[in-house]
Amino acid sequence: MSASPTSPPGSAPAAAAATIAGVAGRALGAAFATLAAVRRPHPVHPHGVVLHGEIRLAGSPIRTGVVWLDEAAPEPLPVIARASRSVGVPAPLPDVIGLAVRFDGPAGPADIELASTGVGWPWRFLLRAHRSPSRAHLHTILPYRAPTGPVLLAARTIAPRDLPPHPDALAGRLADEPWRLELLVARSRGAWRRFGQLELRRSPGPLDPLLRFDAGRRLLPGAREYEWAHRLRQPAYDRVQAE
Repeated sequence: MSASPTSPPGSAPAAAAATIAGVAGRALGAAFATLAAVRRPHPVHPHGVVLHGEIRLAGSPIRTGVVWLDEAAPEPLPVIARASRSVGVPAPLPDVIGLAVRFDGPAGPADIELASTGVGWPWRFLLRAHRSPSRAHLHTILPYRAPTGPVLLAARTIAPRDLPPHPDALAGRLADEPWRLELLVARSRGAWRRFGQLELRRSPGPLDPLLRFDAGRRLLPGAREYEWAHRLRQPAYDRVQAE
């Protein structure tokens, strides 16, 4: 893992950020391990629905240096995804909406994990609860390290605009019509720019088979992870996925 491009690897600011993130990450890991002991198999995002679909890449107007983002693709890319309610409070009460997406990249499976947040800076880094997935602005929160600097991804619903909050009802709705979302990219404080479209639908089969997503270990093709982000995120993921 590497440090922020604004600070040379091994510099005091980068080392301090990694140290602080490491302490926070270990605390989160311990908390998630405790939660995993009483809530299985998903200590967070306990209620969800598995979906299938495709990504169509149109190319990013922001030149990130990540080919997967920057260049249009001639064919759609098949995906498997899971839409979920993060805390697990009963619907229709608001909850943080999660959407995890997996596709096959050149080096193997790649995961994108999104959660509902605010829109502008700094609200795009703060979680926000919603009743309907249609109303949620879904963001990566932690930036990717691209060759040109940090970048964030997001997804916003195009249609339908009234998806139900409960996973069973959501599955029924998406069996009849697809969930279409625009895919967006931005700098940490920059405007969101469209680079593709995601379409998801409910296929026959179990509502929520056990899937484990890990955006830190299955990185976006051509992108890397900041050392501080790895130390903050990975302990919790490792403790949960070991259960």
